[in-house]
Amino acid sequence: MAYKSVPTPNAKTSLRALSAMLGEKHPLAALQVFHAELGDVFRVNLLGFSPIFLVGPQAARFVLAQKRGEFLWRNENDPVSRLLQHGVLVEDGQSHDDLRHILSPALHRRMLSAYISDMWKSIEQVAAGWQEGQVVDMLVEMRKIALLSLMRTLYRIDFTPVMKQLWDSILGCIGYISPGLWMFWPGIPRPQYLRSIHRINQYLYQVIIERRKAMSKCTSLPEDLLGVLIYQGLEDDLIRDQLLTMLIAGHDTVTALLAWTLYLLAEYPESRRKAQAEVDMFLPSSVPPQIEHLNNLEYLGWVIKESLRLYPPIHLGNRLAAEDLEYEGFLIPRGSRVIYSIYLTQRHPAYWDKPNNFQPERYASDAQPPPYTWLAFGGGPRNCIGVAYGQMEAKITLAYILRRYEFDGVLQPVSPRMGATLEPRPGVKVRVRLRK
Repeated sequence: MAYKSVPTPNAKTSLRALSAMLGEKHPLAALQVFHAELGDVFRVNLLGFSPIFLVGPQAARFVLAQKRGEFLWRNENDPVSRLLQHGVLVEDGQSHDDLRHILSPALHRRMLSAYISDMWKSIEQVAAGWQEGQVVDMLVEMRKIALLSLMRTLYRIDFTPVMKQLWDSILGCIGYISPGLWMFWPGIPRPQYLRSIHRINQYLYQVIIERRKAMSKCTSLPEDLLGVLIYQGLEDDLIRDQLLTMLIAGHDTVTALLAWTLYLLAEYPESRRKAQAEVDMFLPSSVPPQIEHLNNLEYLGWVIKESLRLYPPIHLGNRLAAEDLEYEGFLIPRGSRVIYSIYLTQRHPAYWDKPNNFQPERYASDAQPPPYTWLAFGGGPRNCIGVAYGQMEAKITLAYILRRYEFDGVLQPVSPRMGATLEPRPGVKVRVRLRK
């Protein structure tokens, strides 16, 4: 069979991509140029790094569902596998399925009501430090909330006493798995990150030891994620891998989602006023809401969904082809790195009207976007395990802030940064004041 050649950028296209990247100050602008000129399948040829990019719902279905078994998540050359070891995120086959089966109950929708009060407490704790008229960086503040909430709900731990002490180590772990020179030079020494990883490991192993002691004196069955992992008989190393996976992936994605949504609400005051009016109508004034209160926040749900469309925290999926594959007449050789672009798919002009515009009302219609055009939580059997948890945490955090605070437009230019997640950099600095 004769295969089509995968398009690669020529000199003129590369120059236009470089110009776009310099003008918008992020590499995603270059990918948008490649996509516009080369189509839904293209290859980026860089020194030592030449992945095949796939864009669009058909590509996502191909990778996530139709040929799921022919693609590998785990890549031993990637720092994410070295950091998470055998965390559920980087396991394949039966190992992944077994771990997901163990982890799922603690993240199931039926557990969400039990988590609300701890999330609310975390939000109150962080917001209590905001002074009237103070300029705060919502990227930093949302990370604090996400860390405190995750640790309280899933691990039953108050992270407050050690958060400041471990802050730089957590950021170090995130930096370790962010794009960098390792993509072109897999064996590059990276000693600057080892101390951060060591400190986080020490902390997690101590957490496991202390919970084992506590559970030896308790007869009730645990429901939190840490307790379930111990109860299921997993060894400490494997428990550490799951705890670190949830700690890094779980809090960093929510941090990015919340920061981007607050950025958009600050930049679009009419949408902010609509969301505030809805929150005023349905949210209790001084006590944590119930699930039914949150379910009534339909417009805020649209805002979150549109924020996730424009700035998905996980903006690409990275796979290895386990065997030769054919897609749309193109050969994907075994061992190829394949990247399906969530960012480009969710801004694809063939499927989205005015794709670069922030329009929460686009979800008001009963007609839903076609399958695999909205991929913020992935798709197929391995969609995000924490989708319900993350959506509720985002809604309750934003509702709390909208109910109590006004915040004007962002005080400095913001652009997407391709780190472990897609973050607004250098931050989302706004001036906060109490609502009258």
